[in-house]
Order: sequence, then C-alpha cells, then structure tokens
Amino acid sequence: MEESISGFKVRGDWGDMVEHGEKITQALREAGVNDDAFHEWDEWRPRTHERIDEDVSEKTAEQASVSKGEGEKAGKTASEDMQTAGEKLSESYEKVEAGDNEGAIDRWGESIEHVARAADSAGRKALRKVEDTVYRNVMTQLAPYYFDNELISANIQRVGRGEADEEFVFEVNVNDDGLKAEVSEILAEYESTVDRWHVATEKETANLEAAEGVDLPETEDESKSTTT
Repeated sequence: MEESISGFKVRGDWGDMVEHGEKITQALREAGVNDDAFHEWDEWRPRTHERIDEDVSEKTAEQASVSKGEGEKAGKTASEDMQTAGEKLSESYEKVEAGDNEGAIDRWGESIEHVARAADSAGRKALRKVEDTVYRNVMTQLAPYYFDNELISANIQRVGRGEADEEFVFEVNVNDDGLKAEVSEILAEYESTVDRWHVATEKETANLEAAEGVDLPETEDESKSTTT
C-alpha cells in the first residue's frame, strides 16, 4: 500500500482491491466511525463476487445521482405537490371571501411552496435520469469508478488487461485529516502485525445446517475480516 496526501493506494488484482476496501472499513470502525456516511461507503466498496463493469458501475451511478429534494424526502411526487398547491390556492380564495386576509396569505404562501417543490422534484428526476445515462454510457469509459461523500473519496481504475488477471488501482482518501491520521496508524498496525488478511466472502450456510441438523453460529458482517 502507498500512502500520500491524496490517500491510501494499492495496485493489484481484484482480490487486492477487495482487501484494501475491507482494511479501510475495519480501520474506520476501530476509529469509532459508524454514521450514515460510513454505511454508504461500506455499501459501495468492492466485494469478491462483484464485477467492476456491472456491480461497481451500478453502485457508482446510484451513489453519484442527484440527492433527493424536500418533496421526495416527504414521499410526494411532483403531481401530488401540484394537486396540493391547487387545493391551497382554492382555500386562499375562500379565506378572501370570508374576509380572512391573513389566512388567505398563509394559504397562498403554502400553495407557492408546493408549486416550487413540485418543480424541484420534477427537475431532479429528469436530471437524475440524464446523469445516470451519461454516467453509465460515457463517464465510465473515460474516468475511474468513484465514490465520494463527506467521509471518503475513492476511485477504482482498471489499468491493464494482461494474459493473467486484470490489474487495478484503488485509491481511498479519508477527508478529515485527523481521522485520516488515525486510520493511517491502524493500517500501519495491520501491516506490521497481520501475517495474512483473509478476504471475507459470502457464505451459504442454509444447506449445511439442514444436512448437519445443527444451527451454525452467526457470522460477522463480511466487512469484518478475520486476521491471523
């Protein structure tokens, strides 16, 4: 592993990429990180059973998509917000006729808010569709597969197709300098004390349980690798 200002970088086959992602994840966990940004990273990082052109591409496109607006967060479609805006406008006219000017202004303001929210939702949906199409069909041909949030900035790039296995470069940067220094120390400890890192794989245990007639012990999440 190489360490620089831009992050922690490894070069190798797909197994090396998976191992690097696991080590970063475990180091973050040991540093006490367990927020939404961490789980987004944990979801995106490469797995042994995945393919870069399919699985990582799909996860990158999803992660890179435009975030949800207020209407979408509230679970409302653009058409639902427009309907509500119309209802609020009608209530505003009713308030005017009843002589309640203050109430009419309140309803008028609410109507405008729903119109704006509907326009925002529609715009985000259209942009998300275009962004996803452009990313899948154009950007992955030109740029690395990447991940970016407030915690982690990372990218994987295929750098060669030889007679043997494909070769990749995976660079991960921890955006907070203090946390990055802590992660660096933990990774250095892995390098000096861990003889071999067992890359975690998904295990099918149902058939074994049925055959043996016993309940197997629960396993840790695949991101928690076993070390020796």
